[in-house]
Amino acid sequence: MLEHHDAIACVKLVPIFQQLDHETISAVADLVQERHVNKGEFVFMAGEHADSLMIMAHGQVKVTQSSASGREQMIRLLQTGDFDGESVLFEDKERQTSAEALTDTQICLITRQDFQKLIKQSPAVAINMLNALGKRVSELEAQAAATLTTSVGERLANYLVETGSELDTNDFDLPLQKKDLALYLGTSPETISRKLKQFSTSGLISQRGRNHIKLNDIDGLMMVES
Repeated sequence: MLEHHDAIACVKLVPIFQQLDHETISAVADLVQERHVNKGEFVFMAGEHADSLMIMAHGQVKVTQSSASGREQMIRLLQTGDFDGESVLFEDKERQTSAEALTDTQICLITRQDFQKLIKQSPAVAINMLNALGKRVSELEAQAAATLTTSVGERLANYLVETGSELDTNDFDLPLQKKDLALYLGTSPETISRKLKQFSTSGLISQRGRNHIKLNDIDGLMMVES
């Protein structure tokens, strides 16, 4: 059972709730259900009934979709503070995507039924939801623009630093396979391998095996431009 103050902290991670007054945030927190997902387990799978907003309290989750040929493609990476499933709060539908935990993950869930009751009680929540959906579109546009305006090295360095922060360690296995990481960063697996080797040669990181990384110089990684 999630403690109320922990539920409030989880709710405050989500932009759609951040501008609400404390009383309303507390009311949202009362709706929260907690779920722990181990690394490698699925949070949800395509075809399942979707009825809950998922809030990432801690961890990393990759959201994938299968093509007509059956090939899995990653479409989004969820990290602490991200949320998924906002559309299911307004319509009854099946999930079109699957989500797999890349690390041990803690999530908060709010069901559609509970959320719609809350909206009737608090129009401010509905307004914040619309604003947050607009922000989501802007973020996707910004991500697309960043792919064009920032270097692969900069995007990769930022990902490594963010992942270390998520895992609370500078010594970790890459949660994403290189093909998925390449897709997420808008490049090729070969380029990812080449950039990691450059970081290693420069002393920014150390590598062991195919996917183990140790961050040696976080400040240096944050200053990578090429």
